[in-house]
Amino acid sequence: MTAAQRVTLEYGDGLVEVEVPEGAVVVEPATLYQEPAPPEDPVLLTRRALAQPLGSPPLRDLVGPGSTVLIAFPDRVKGGAHPTAHRRVTLPLLLEELESAGVRRGDITLLCANGLHRKNTRQEMEGYLGRDLVQRFPPSRLLNHDAEDPDNMVRLGETDDGDAVEVNRRVLEADLVVVLGHTLGNPYGGYSGGYKMPCTGLTGWRSIRCHHTPATLFRNDFVPISPRSHFRSQLRRIGEFIERHMKQPFFAVDAVLNGRNEQLAVFAGRLGEVEQASWPLARQRTEVTVPGEPADVLVLGIPRNFHYGPGMGSNPLLFKQAIAASLARAYGALQPYPVVVAFCVCDGWFNDEWFPPYREVYELLQRCCGADELARYEDEVCTRAEWVRKYRHAYGYHPFHAFSMAYLGALADRYARAVYLVGAREPSYARGMGCIPVPTFEAALEHARRHVGSHPRLLVIPRLSRVQVHLFAEGAQAKVTEVAAR
Repeated sequence: MTAAQRVTLEYGDGLVEVEVPEGAVVVEPATLYQEPAPPEDPVLLTRRALAQPLGSPPLRDLVGPGSTVLIAFPDRVKGGAHPTAHRRVTLPLLLEELESAGVRRGDITLLCANGLHRKNTRQEMEGYLGRDLVQRFPPSRLLNHDAEDPDNMVRLGETDDGDAVEVNRRVLEADLVVVLGHTLGNPYGGYSGGYKMPCTGLTGWRSIRCHHTPATLFRNDFVPISPRSHFRSQLRRIGEFIERHMKQPFFAVDAVLNGRNEQLAVFAGRLGEVEQASWPLARQRTEVTVPGEPADVLVLGIPRNFHYGPGMGSNPLLFKQAIAASLARAYGALQPYPVVVAFCVCDGWFNDEWFPPYREVYELLQRCCGADELARYEDEVCTRAEWVRKYRHAYGYHPFHAFSMAYLGALADRYARAVYLVGAREPSYARGMGCIPVPTFEAALEHARRHVGSHPRLLVIPRLSRVQVHLFAEGAQAKVTEVAAR
């Protein structure tokens, strides 16, 4: 009898224990890898970055009395809410710098760069910015980006790639725009932060659909994850296009974070230079080498509530996106076209309050041979008055967000031999997303053996609610090094 190890996986609202072969690689911090510790006080890191910006004069030389300043910060989706989180540390220091340069508090606006995500309530902002800071700004100067506000969205034209560029008017009218970013591993373009922050957080859906679309996501340079992709090039070109219409370029303050959302480094200055300075350290933190040869089977534990919010692990479009994103993150540690086994509650709860258009987009997907065919429905659904109203006034995700999740989720169809769902309470939704529902883990492994052989090597990611890493197999890297040496 083969020796086994017990692993606890996230599943729905709780946990489940399974037995995996002794040789399975389990991706857990402190066992497989160590999270780096912050080198020093994040306040000191941030002050130093502001004092020595990259490719830019310091803030005091960019503004003065009478200047208007827009500070854009990431929404609740990532970055942490602890007392020393990047946003909570940096915003007071920016206010201090700006006011010492003569900028009046009344000339500073804080803007949540939520993009097509649901707008954040003031209470939610208090949770991750701190109540004291939120109470210093009235609602007229502490705002959410509204990608559907006809009075505040400006169409600027198209990049050389043909990508539409539309952006919040406040970005163009401010004398200075400061953007805060988190440089974390991300399945979209390698890392968050950099140009990705304003180009997805402060633009409109017609601009975002130019890169969150099959034409970009299905390219061969999108998986494995890398910042050297057409996707990343599109973000840079859109960002630079916006900057040509601004009074001066974006001033960025990006923090490289570890898995506990602690600052490993902070960089400030021009966005392009901040990207290049932050990515090497982010790569050291994010890329993890797993022992042995590439795995045949990827095993995932999917909770109900993570990343995009409650229902992510039960909403069909979102759990498929999570599976595909995990596959993309782990692809360097997997054999080509592995099997995926995911523990997913799949009970049909879409969370219509947060994700109002998702149910309709799921039904439209059932009419399509592939996710790319969904594009023919984009304009009609994304301009529907009811869906736009819920995004603008009822804290719902924008309708195009559902399309973009379906497109990313389709990467699992392209890069996996099969996706098996264990524990689906409404199996029809699993089938509707191209997955195969099975009653037990043992049944899933039996199916997997038909594809990959009788002794599959397993790579197990037990907790998708944690900040994820990008995985590479030691055996595969050794082969690449050997070939290069020849």
